[in-house]
Amino acid sequence: MAAVSAVPDEPGQPPALTASALAEKTMTKEQVITPFDVSGGVDESGKAVAIDYNKLVVTFGTKKIDADLLQRFEKLTGRKPHRMLRRGLVFSHRDLSILLDKYERGTPFFLYTGRGPSSDSLHVGHTIPFEFTKYLQEAFNVPLVVMCTDDEKFFHNPKLSLEDCYRFALANIADIIAIGFNVKRTFIFIDTDFVDGGHGAAFNMNVRLMGKRTTINQIKGTFGFGDSNNIAEFGFPAMQSAASFASSYPFIFGTDKKKVSKIPCLIPCAVDQDPYFRQCREHAEKLKYVKPALIHSVFLPSLRGSDTKMSASDTDSSIYLSDTDKQIKKKIGASFSGGQETRELHRELGGRTDVDIPFQYLKFFLEDDDELERIRLAYEKGEMETSEIKAICIRELQEYVSAFRERRKAVTDKVRAEFLRPRPLDFDGSPGGSGINVEKEQQIAALEQRLAELKAT
Repeated sequence: MAAVSAVPDEPGQPPALTASALAEKTMTKEQVITPFDVSGGVDESGKAVAIDYNKLVVTFGTKKIDADLLQRFEKLTGRKPHRMLRRGLVFSHRDLSILLDKYERGTPFFLYTGRGPSSDSLHVGHTIPFEFTKYLQEAFNVPLVVMCTDDEKFFHNPKLSLEDCYRFALANIADIIAIGFNVKRTFIFIDTDFVDGGHGAAFNMNVRLMGKRTTINQIKGTFGFGDSNNIAEFGFPAMQSAASFASSYPFIFGTDKKKVSKIPCLIPCAVDQDPYFRQCREHAEKLKYVKPALIHSVFLPSLRGSDTKMSASDTDSSIYLSDTDKQIKKKIGASFSGGQETRELHRELGGRTDVDIPFQYLKFFLEDDDELERIRLAYEKGEMETSEIKAICIRELQEYVSAFRERRKAVTDKVRAEFLRPRPLDFDGSPGGSGINVEKEQQIAALEQRLAELKAT
C-alpha cells in the first residue's frame, strides 16, 4: 500500500457526549453516534456491544426502510433494489416517501453527499455511501453534487493544516471519481475552492440565510459543542446545510429562484451525519426551500469488531483502497472472528455471523444473495470453518479493490478538473424526462432579455 498519511479523522468530542464521560457515572456505556465520535456501548460485564441501529431510529426520530418502500424503489426504477437496501444496510430515512411521491408526479430531484478529507486514501468503509449514491444516480437518472469539506476537517482538528486538508481533498476526489460516477451528471467541489470563488456567490447567500436562522444554543444542543470549540465549528453547519439547496447551484439548475427553490434534495449518508441536517430541515421551510430528504447507511465495522467503524486514522482497523492483495489477506486473516475457540466447539455450536467481521464484510460486498445465505447457514451450523469464510472474504475484497485500482489509473488531473468545473449537468430528472434543461433555460432568458432591450429602444 502506498503510505497513507493520516491523522485522527474523528476529533475529540466535547466531554459531555463522550463514552468516557458516560463511564464516570455508570459501569455500562451507552453507544455514542455523532459526526465526531462513533462507538457501540458496553454492557454490565464490561463487554463491548455492537451498534444498535434500531435504537438509533428511535433516538434520532427517523423511519425504518420497510418492504413497502423497497417495492416502490423497484416499481419506480425498474431495477432490483441495491443489495444494501435488500440487506438492511441502508436502513433509515427522513421524508423519502414524500420525495418519491413528488418524483412519481414528475418533480425532479438531485443528490447531495460529501466527504471530509482526513487522509490521502479512502478505505473501503468510505465507499459504502458512495457506492449506494452511484446506484441512486443511475436508477433515478438525477444529478449529483459532492461536497469535499477540507475546511471542516481543518476547523475540527488542530493537527491538520489547511494545506494538508486541501491535498487530501484532491486525492480523495480522484478516489471518488474512480467509483464510477458519470461526469455529465456529477459536480464535485472543494469548499475552499468553490465557496470562496466566483461561482460560490449563490451558495454563500444560502450560508448567510441559514446562519442567521441558527442559534448558538441550537448548535450546542445538536452537536454538544461547548465554550472550548472554535467559532468556525459553530458556523460550519450553515455551510453544510447550504449544500442541500438547489439554489446554491444556479449553473446546474438555473436562476429562476421560485422554480429552483422547489427542487428537492436527497442526501445519502452514513447515519452519523444526520445531526448536520436536523438544523437544516428545521429552518428550510422558513426560507421557502424544500426540506432535504435523507437516507442512512450503517457503518462498515472495524476489522477489530462490530462495536465501532473503520477509521482512516487507524491503519490496522481499515482496508484502504490503496492496499495490496497481500495486505488485504493479512488484515482479513487477523480480523475479529465469530468462530468458536476450538474446531470441536465450532462444529458443535457453529459460528456467530452477527459478530464475525468476514461475514459482515460479505454482506456489503458479495452481490449474490443465495450465496450469502449459503455461507451464513454453513457457518452457523459449524459446517464452514473460520479459515474458509475468511478465504471467501479475502477473495471478494481483493477483487473489489483490484477493480478499483484499475479505474483509479484512468483518473487523470484533467479528468478530475472536469468534475470540479462548475457547469450545467445532463439529466432527465423524472420518469417522464421532464427535468430542467439549464442550457435551454439560459438561452431563453438571454432571448427574453434581448427582446426587452429591443422593446425599450
